[in-house]
Amino acid sequence: MNFTYLSGLEHARLGSGQMNTAVVAQHLRDGQFALRTFPELLCSLYPAGDLQQRLTDAFLADDPGASAGTVAKVVRNWLSGRAKPTRREEIFHVAFALGLSESQANLLLGHCTDYGIHYREGRDVVYAWFLRNGATYARARDFFAALPPIRKPDSVPEHSTAHLTHELQSAFLQAHDETELRACYEKNLLNLGTLHLRAYAYFRRYLDRLVHPVPEWTGLDEPDYSMQAVMDLYLRMKMPTGRSRGDMSVIQRLIRSNWPNTTALKNIRLRKADVPRKLLLLFYIITENVVDDEYRETDEDYLSPEQRLDDHWYALNAMLMDCGMPLLDPRNAFDWLVLYAVTADEESMSERMEAVIEQLFSNA
Repeated sequence: MNFTYLSGLEHARLGSGQMNTAVVAQHLRDGQFALRTFPELLCSLYPAGDLQQRLTDAFLADDPGASAGTVAKVVRNWLSGRAKPTRREEIFHVAFALGLSESQANLLLGHCTDYGIHYREGRDVVYAWFLRNGATYARARDFFAALPPIRKPDSVPEHSTAHLTHELQSAFLQAHDETELRACYEKNLLNLGTLHLRAYAYFRRYLDRLVHPVPEWTGLDEPDYSMQAVMDLYLRMKMPTGRSRGDMSVIQRLIRSNWPNTTALKNIRLRKADVPRKLLLLFYIITENVVDDEYRETDEDYLSPEQRLDDHWYALNAMLMDCGMPLLDPRNAFDWLVLYAVTADEESMSERMEAVIEQLFSNA
């Protein structure tokens, strides 16, 4: 099941310039957007009629002390769309309860969090192995709890470590039983625990570009921007800052949710918080992915809007894949807004996105 493919109609509309900012804002605001929901995804992964009962029974069986009424209510809220699990442990539990495959669990994680299964993260690689081998959640949980702790890496890799991820994935595929799994885990302890380092490396490159707006080679002595200035100049984008969300539509709430602020930027820079997927996509838009002096064909005037969209689609998904994040999904409201922004021609990508946000939240 591939959620990252643009239909021919979507590609034509986004790439041809048929949609202006007012049309895009109305498309998102007036319920014309076919948002992918958690219940829809869950039912597609497990189409049997006993979904609610199976989840409830599994969660109660794995936690005998849990309240049957509380568990049943949580599951009902998931299936009604009123809530969805956000803790990775809980999402893996759902995957085991429904007997999902490794790839299906990856989709579920990606939908509910910023990261899919990542093979440089200890819990992920162990749970993926047990899913692959048809074991139970309780067995996977207990096995992982008995493993030695992972030492937090001291440095951030400057270059892509996707090759390391693939090497680790391949190594764990060779484990045929729990003894070999433990041996593989212990052998690769120094390579584990780097789940979010790649995302931080991208974050740092993009942020440095914004903090140092004038390159050193110019010889101009310009002061660096503060985090507050970066937020005000680049990331605010006319997004409403009030706390009230009562009058907002589902789409408005989803696009506004976890919008970065100055405190978040400072915490991420100090490694006190993980890099959100939304922030990386925003940085790509703001910088137009220009963070060095490398040649990029996307800058050439001879490219058609459709070709430019294809090139950005590839570049964005390459970055997301490198970070272990879900690829672009046109039925994700913010992803769709990003895809519209990268087709900008006369204006900048950030100006195009900001214009949509201003109109989308004009009633907020």
